[in-house]
Amino acid sequence: MPVNILAFLCNWCGYAGADLAGVSRFQYPTTVKIIRVMCSGRVDPAFILKAFEQGIDGVLVCGCHIGDCHYIDGNEKAQVRIENTKKMLELIGINPERLRLEWVSAAEGLKFANLVKEFTEKLEELNKKEKIKI
Repeated sequence: MPVNILAFLCNWCGYAGADLAGVSRFQYPTTVKIIRVMCSGRVDPAFILKAFEQGIDGVLVCGCHIGDCHYIDGNEKAQVRIENTKKMLELIGINPERLRLEWVSAAEGLKFANLVKEFTEKLEELNKKEKIKI
């Protein structure tokens, strides 16, 4: 069964990086569904929990590199939220490795493509190991 990834990408960097990957024709799996958000700091843990509840295999959050946030410290807030959300996932029995936070700039299209490939492979491995689809 194919892996499904839901990606929350910051408008200024993560989404622009994904756009560059597409424009540059970098190949990556079609496992990712993208939701553009203004800032990675605006990704509410409830969105992540809802994604897992709906059967998503993994959630990827991409934002600007630390120090480059268009909203000053939104990405730092995202980092704290994601760390706390991973702890919450573990408490409810979802492997926290299914949630990933990465910094991707607008100029890093290849990095985005490689990230999707790598995360897809990781989730396929987890699905086999855990023998259940969330």
